[in-house]
Amino acid sequence: MKTTPNTQDTLFVLFGAGGDLSWRLIVPALFNLFLDGHLPERFLLLGVDRAAIDDAALAERFHQGITQYSRRGVPDANSWRTFSSLIRHQRLDADSAQDFTRLADTLAAHDTEAGSQAERVFYLATPPALFAPIARGLGAAGLAQDREHVRIVVEKPLGHDLASFQAINNALCSIFTEAQLFRIDHFLGKETVQNILAMRFANPIFEPIWNRRYVDHVTITVTETLGVEKRGGYYENAGALRDMVQNHLMQLLCLVAMEPPVAYDADDIRNKKMDVLHALRPITPETVHEFAARGQYAEGWIQGAHLPGYRDEPGVDPHSNTETYAALKLYVDNWRWQDVPFYLRTGKRLAADVSEISIRFRDVPHRSFPASVGLNTQPVRLVIQMHPEQGIVLKFMAKEPGSQLRLRPVDMRFSYKEAFQTEAPAAYETLLRDVMIGDATLFMRADQVEAAWQLLMPILDVWAENPAPDFPNYAAGAWGPESAEMLIAQDGKSWLTPTLPNS
Repeated sequence: MKTTPNTQDTLFVLFGAGGDLSWRLIVPALFNLFLDGHLPERFLLLGVDRAAIDDAALAERFHQGITQYSRRGVPDANSWRTFSSLIRHQRLDADSAQDFTRLADTLAAHDTEAGSQAERVFYLATPPALFAPIARGLGAAGLAQDREHVRIVVEKPLGHDLASFQAINNALCSIFTEAQLFRIDHFLGKETVQNILAMRFANPIFEPIWNRRYVDHVTITVTETLGVEKRGGYYENAGALRDMVQNHLMQLLCLVAMEPPVAYDADDIRNKKMDVLHALRPITPETVHEFAARGQYAEGWIQGAHLPGYRDEPGVDPHSNTETYAALKLYVDNWRWQDVPFYLRTGKRLAADVSEISIRFRDVPHRSFPASVGLNTQPVRLVIQMHPEQGIVLKFMAKEPGSQLRLRPVDMRFSYKEAFQTEAPAAYETLLRDVMIGDATLFMRADQVEAAWQLLMPILDVWAENPAPDFPNYAAGAWGPESAEMLIAQDGKSWLTPTLPNS
């Protein structure tokens, strides 16, 4: 364990400390930051929720979560002893002004004892319905006034639609400034996602061909073999478009399509992303069927296991109209990308767990080789792999050995794991460290979230008003519904097969 701090002294107040998100993701990430020496010398993890438990009971629950979900596995006794000494619990009801006053007194006492002002992070690992009450409670207790040293972190879902997002955002912004608000999206903390900018803008070989002259289309795929598991109640009110496209996939599109920033600066990078969102061609209710497709999984087989359909999952309406698959075709109307389609797809109970971006380059303008030599067996493309592999694959054509002219597709691969010989930090580790040092580069600004909702609202409205007549329309273990194939086939294209391990 390293002990050299590289952040300011921090009081980390975790609302919803007894919840699943804290147990599985946030506290294991904080523990790994502690092991790597990325927590400050003075750090306090104050777990806040309605449960009447003591510090030791909360620490024991966190220990179970770290043991089960940390990338490092079971913590050793000495490290855990030190980390657990930094954990405190305080009972708080979000509707009690008195409880927030007691919280303010607790934090002030820690600063008085240390003789200095610490950074304060309020992390809301709670349902969105509690965001506004907690923000108001913090404001009334005087805990939001220090604009420089106080930050608040909120998790998705940030609303159910445009109006609900605006209501949540207005409630938060009535207490905190935009600079204090950190809207977290764990996708943006992944090493490979961050390296999209490095690959594009630190290497002179990619950017000259990163435009409509050389790129035929872009495909962004985020799929999983899992179903809704025990989250049927939540998913019934979300669906694939809200759960994945509105945040994760839209952010990936922005990273691929954005212009070069003047500097690696939070405001500049987020401004460039906003330019992409402003340039997205609007989808009208009349054209939804041309630009969007939806699906819902039926029963099927994955890896030898027979799995139920979505409507048979716990907590799901047996006549549900909720989509478990969504595909979009988007256009970025600017000089760089005019008329280059961006195809986005995501879904549950699909053939493989994979997250990747494929840049499909245009075919050669003049075919010097006859078709018989195999030139058309695979399109030339650049694949950015995010899961399960992390790397970059360039797929191109090469001549097979021998005197006879025969072309064959080959891969040029780069693997982060092989190149750096080190385990990448979990996404939450990166993001939590950025929160503590106040770096907002990887966090969503309000105008970005609002622009994404504005783009998708016509689709959500049309789908809500017109139940799908063919649900369920794809078997578990397939790559999605026929409607998604038709969406891309009408442009004379097909979905690019994901680059799976050992493929």
